[in-house]
Amino acid sequence: MSEVPQSRRLAQCICAVIWCLLSAGPIFGFAALKPILIDEHVYEHACDVSSSSMSMQTASILSKPAEFFVTADSTAKCTNQDLKLNMMFTVGAMVTNVSALVIGRSLDIYGPKVCGLLGAFFLSLASVIFIYARTISAAASFIDPYILGYGFLSLGGPFAFISSFQLSNAFPKKSGIILAVITGAFDASSAVFLVYKIFYNKSNGVFTIANFFKVYLVVPLFMMLAQITIMPSESYKATAKHITVTSEDENSPLLESDASSSNARPLGRRDSIGDALRQPYEEEGQEQLVKHAGGIFGVLHGHSARYQIATPWFYLMVLFTIILMLRLNYFVATIGSQYAYMIDLESAQKLNKLFDVALPLGGLISVPFVGLFLDNCSSVVILTTTLAISLTIGVFGLFGNYAAGVINICLFVVFRPLFYTVVGDYCAMVFGFDTFGTVYGLIMTISGALNFSQTILDKLTHTTFDMNPIPINLILLFLTIVIGFSTVAYVKVQARALHESK
Repeated sequence: MSEVPQSRRLAQCICAVIWCLLSAGPIFGFAALKPILIDEHVYEHACDVSSSSMSMQTASILSKPAEFFVTADSTAKCTNQDLKLNMMFTVGAMVTNVSALVIGRSLDIYGPKVCGLLGAFFLSLASVIFIYARTISAAASFIDPYILGYGFLSLGGPFAFISSFQLSNAFPKKSGIILAVITGAFDASSAVFLVYKIFYNKSNGVFTIANFFKVYLVVPLFMMLAQITIMPSESYKATAKHITVTSEDENSPLLESDASSSNARPLGRRDSIGDALRQPYEEEGQEQLVKHAGGIFGVLHGHSARYQIATPWFYLMVLFTIILMLRLNYFVATIGSQYAYMIDLESAQKLNKLFDVALPLGGLISVPFVGLFLDNCSSVVILTTTLAISLTIGVFGLFGNYAAGVINICLFVVFRPLFYTVVGDYCAMVFGFDTFGTVYGLIMTISGALNFSQTILDKLTHTTFDMNPIPINLILLFLTIVIGFSTVAYVKVQARALHESK
């Protein structure tokens, strides 16, 4: 690393922050994009007033005023249009999370430059598809350019974001800060569509989606040029002593003879994600980490990923991640329709606008507080608090009250970055860094794939429950209680047992 000038490393970090800010996760700003899609008549062809396809709209009107599906700032014209629009976000969120394992392995094998270039390619492809969406629809009606474009946008972002992790080791003494800034840029990237929405409204609809993506093409072009000119081909490696607990250091009965010592790890790009995330933990020192983990640090360090994923430590966290991620994404996709039903259309639009601003802002504001929380609390306390906040959000989501909606949104935007950080912190503490890319990627992949069930929940809300979101929210809340308490109880019991055995 000493061969790379400091100015070049600084430029690399700045470039990564810029493209993460513009491309890492704009799909999560769907609540801001959806009104524009409606205004541009996307999927409006799915509405047929003269046919039975409008029967669900009629059923909805029985419990809500007719204005619910009337053209407005954030409301679809019919059930079919609303379901198709929400499907865009469902597919996008699924692709983002399912791709984590593939991207992680690609980074480990091919390095950050290749991953960055792939990210630029998928973002370019997404932009071109959106630019020519109407032409594609007219030429090939069996192709849905909006879902296809949103899918590629969802794939390009993680390639750009995950390949930037290794830059935390460009300045080892500042690695924690760099990771925090990159993560903050990811959270703030949901504001991309909010900014677009502002310009769209000011232009009175002239700045169409096609025109926006013509401008957005600058982002992948910038990424491509940066990767070719100044970005590293190899991942920066942590230089401090590895703190992975090996079989010789650990007396835990879970370790078996097939466990592989981290010190025997072959050289190369392998585990570049783990190397990127290793440095901030190493700076704390092993003694501090063991204290911080509350007894669970190192419990499965040194084991193969195959062994780790066969334990309750893994599959309980998978279930915990699935249910929380499902609730998060369901809320993002349906916030407008939920509050339109529970309160009224005007209040729903106000809450939707608040959410558009609060989502990226909450991510940025919460970064230092999340760091302090993770640094000063045990893993059991962290998981318990995460569960408690999630349940509180679930309860507030049952009240058809504007004040409750504001509180719910404020809690949600702080909880979202906390949740994703907690999952990563748990994986580092329990599974270690040498298998981090595989294990964490697998958790996110499984969770993302099963989050496609959000479409079922969305359809049930529109049909069976006549747009009433409370039954689905109650079901999700109940599952969170069962899975959450099971996970926390297991970790707490194991932590106590491990502490007593030492």
